[in-house]
Amino acid sequence: MDISLLLKIAGVGILVAVFYQVVSKFGGDDQAKYVSIAGIIIVILMLINEIGNLYETIQSVFGI
Repeated sequence: MDISLLLKIAGVGILVAVFYQVVSKFGGDDQAKYVSIAGIIIVILMLINEIGNLYETIQSVFGI
């Protein structure tokens, strides 16, 4: 895992926080919740590849 993934996740977090505040300020509390859920989904999709690599490493270490 390299630092670029962490920076991407931090960037998504900052953007989601800003969008959440803007949407919430204009009275769209339900839409603000959707923005935060979308941010979580984006980060999970970014991590799927790393989780797969971790699984393969565990398999090779333990010989499963």
